[in-house]
Amino acid sequence: MPGHGYEAGRLNLPFVGISTFGKSEYVRDWDRIDADVAILGAPFDFGTQWRSGARFGPRAVRDASTLFSFGHAGAYDHEDDVTYLGGNVRMVDIGDADIIHTRTRESHANIEYGVRKILQAGALPVVIGGDHSVNIPCVDAFSDSCAQHGPIHIVQIDAHLDFVDERHGVTFGHGNPMRRAIEKDYVCGMTQLGIRNVSSTAREGYDEARARGSDILSVRQVRALGAEGILARIPSGARYYVTIDIDAFCPSIAPGTGTPSHGGFNYYDVLEIVQGLSRRGNVVGLDLVEVAPAYDPTESTQILAAQLLLNFIGFIFHNRK
Repeated sequence: MPGHGYEAGRLNLPFVGISTFGKSEYVRDWDRIDADVAILGAPFDFGTQWRSGARFGPRAVRDASTLFSFGHAGAYDHEDDVTYLGGNVRMVDIGDADIIHTRTRESHANIEYGVRKILQAGALPVVIGGDHSVNIPCVDAFSDSCAQHGPIHIVQIDAHLDFVDERHGVTFGHGNPMRRAIEKDYVCGMTQLGIRNVSSTAREGYDEARARGSDILSVRQVRALGAEGILARIPSGARYYVTIDIDAFCPSIAPGTGTPSHGGFNYYDVLEIVQGLSRRGNVVGLDLVEVAPAYDPTESTQILAAQLLLNFIGFIFHNRK
């Protein structure tokens, strides 16, 4: 091709090309996933109780992820003296689950199918939402995996407890996922971090969560304990499923969400916890939800989400070695 003869043929700057996550290979055939980690979009936001818009989260986070995709061989971190996400980590993007407007059950079933396909391929599922209800089919998809490999401990990073059982007949909205998760016999415990302020869950929900073995900590409590203190409360050597709601972060740095809650985490508050988690046990799945890009014209929210995911994936595979 015409140009200046770059070794790879293309300079391929971040703003060039199709926005798969991290500019990874797109795999359309879900029966041919051959990777260590697979990205699935879940652009579903019918479970929201106030502001919608998270259906555009996967597209925005993918686009933001190209900022960190200059084509280098991984990402060197001088603080850790480690190159993360080098050529030995095979990452693919399998596109989005099919969403059927107004049809929650069918849309959730399509998300569950995508996660099951990733697990059957032996890859780490990373799901980008969508509202937090997409966590319900994600956890449902682990039934076979857990039957073979053992239970999962859920680590939730969020402003809201999301432990509502039923409200006006709604049981699969974005206020219900942690309640639906704890009902699974293959979920052995739950750590809920960042919970604060006015909540979607009434006091009896908190009582029920604790009675079922959940450890609930606010942002102030997390900061008082520090990352190491938090990690010491999480079972060591377990299989972890991590679910991150972007509203866990302070809206001063992540305003692009439907339910912002002031007093949230800063970036390194969360980064140090997930890095430590990747050393403490085996992270077997994760989702990041509730990015609603229309509420953040600066695009900072989706950049934060993409940066956190790329770093977390890098930590997971480095520490698996």
